[in-house]
Amino acid sequence: MKNFRKVAILTIIAPLTAALVGCDDAFEPAVENHKTMEQLEDMPQWAVGLLGHAYISNPLGQDAVGWTMTEVATDDAVSNDVDNTYRRMASGQWRADNNPMDTWQYLRASWQYINQMIELAPKVTWASDPTAAELYKQRFMGEAYGMRALYMYHLLRAHAGKTADGQLMGIPILTESETVTSEFNNPRNTFKECIDQLNADVEEAIKYLPEDYGNIDNSNDVPSKYRQLGATSEIFTRVFGDHAKNRMSARVAKAVRAQAALMAASPAYSDGSGVTWDQAANLLATVLKEGLGSNPLSNIDPTGNQWYNEYAALNSLAPGFNRPEILWRSNKGGEDPDNSSSWIETLNFPPSLFGNGRVNPSQNLVDAFPMANGLPITDPNSGYDPQNPYANRDPRLDLYIIHNGTTFKGQTINTAVDGSNDDALGRDDGRSTRTGYYLKKLLVEDVNCNPSNKAGQFHIRPWMRYTEFFLSYAEAANEAWGPTGAGSNGFSAYDVIKAIRQRAGINAMDSYLETCKADKNMMRELIRNERRIELCFEGFRFWDLRRWNVGVSKLNETVKGMRITNNHYEVFNVEDRKYSDYMIYGPIPYSEILKFDALIQNKGW
Repeated sequence: MKNFRKVAILTIIAPLTAALVGCDDAFEPAVENHKTMEQLEDMPQWAVGLLGHAYISNPLGQDAVGWTMTEVATDDAVSNDVDNTYRRMASGQWRADNNPMDTWQYLRASWQYINQMIELAPKVTWASDPTAAELYKQRFMGEAYGMRALYMYHLLRAHAGKTADGQLMGIPILTESETVTSEFNNPRNTFKECIDQLNADVEEAIKYLPEDYGNIDNSNDVPSKYRQLGATSEIFTRVFGDHAKNRMSARVAKAVRAQAALMAASPAYSDGSGVTWDQAANLLATVLKEGLGSNPLSNIDPTGNQWYNEYAALNSLAPGFNRPEILWRSNKGGEDPDNSSSWIETLNFPPSLFGNGRVNPSQNLVDAFPMANGLPITDPNSGYDPQNPYANRDPRLDLYIIHNGTTFKGQTINTAVDGSNDDALGRDDGRSTRTGYYLKKLLVEDVNCNPSNKAGQFHIRPWMRYTEFFLSYAEAANEAWGPTGAGSNGFSAYDVIKAIRQRAGINAMDSYLETCKADKNMMRELIRNERRIELCFEGFRFWDLRRWNVGVSKLNETVKGMRITNNHYEVFNVEDRKYSDYMIYGPIPYSEILKFDALIQNKGW
């Protein structure tokens, strides 16, 4: 059976000057803004719009609210919004036709533009100077290959899975653009074939792109692969200068490859990926060493775990430039004319600060933070007091979560049941906390959400930050070589976790870490816990639990909160989870299964 779907039509907004037409246009049809591929060969300013579509659909830039809200689908948080899609998903409404995690539709549509760009770029005269034209061609092709690898990673993360016959499958691989005569009823390729295609695209991106963008003053500093083509510093800067920062680069492409390798080596995917833990560890080490130096731990950003609080530095941050923690990021901005914003604070500030308290961290997550001495709160020697639960804790608890007694914006937040305002537990449905906690991480304390005097601040979203890659390396290195094994990289899982915990403020005499140092299984759990803490509310927990294949009992762990009455602290159940065992993998959209009988659905969906 041959099915057809609507091919992505090339519709690029014309330059503003095209709108300045004569009066005769009121009587004659205007020139069409729909261009064929052949027409675009002579229209470089329009042709580059193909690549613009790829960036508009960047999966890392989609749904900024969902970035924090995906935690609501895990044991880390709940939402006080009854209509929250992730809340509904976690409570039993996740289906192939109701999937908040779906990336299939918009990424598969934009994949067409990427393929068109790869085919078109060699045919376009990008500049009158032949050397500049060649460098533009290489840049645009490299960006397209890199973005296609990024798309592949996110599509696999959301939709790869095992079919009823036990085979691990990915997505249909399309390396050519489609036309109205194309065959659209294509079967899925295996997961391994998809990973191989991702790696091949990364290699193409590396071949064409510089490690980083930026102006160059001296022609001797132009990378040799461009110097051999005759590029001077002026031509390099014209094509790859500061104006291009924050685009797909060779460094970012390598990071995508490393992220995909970690996923592929993980328990849910390893038996069908062909990727080993040591391969993943080495790729992650490459990202760290090329980005931070041969001894990357010596250059770990001392404030990297509170990057969102550095809003004063963000105010003066030039476009595309990064703080030391950030590898790749969004543009700074917001809804206001000066690019400041307050939307995430309006969503999540406590009600007394004119917020809606949407994301409520769980007691489960709070319990994951150790004591300041590094011992888990379950350790009898930790010093944990259930009736004084926030004393002497890991400093990251106060950094990331608002709890009863937290001072925030100059006032004390009271979440006790008998509190005096709507910050109290359950006081106001839809605004008050359901767990006894409010979100603090990601929020800029200097923002004012008072409607009568609202004032925003600059925000960024780090699409990739080095702490993620340190923790990913620690995970892969521990699995490959044990807690203290370093392969050929010069640093171990133990070294990474020690640096991360010391940066956090854990006591230097970290007896718990030293115990884990001798036990691979204990180190695995510690690494996973550190990842949970360091990356909380950044959209990792949902995917981590599934790639670890932790089992349905962990996915269904009851979310708990803290009820405080008359200064008495009591843990209570807030929300049950209703996942099935097959849900470690997401579904292929039901609408696609109906249209294309060559697509085989993942088991259980």
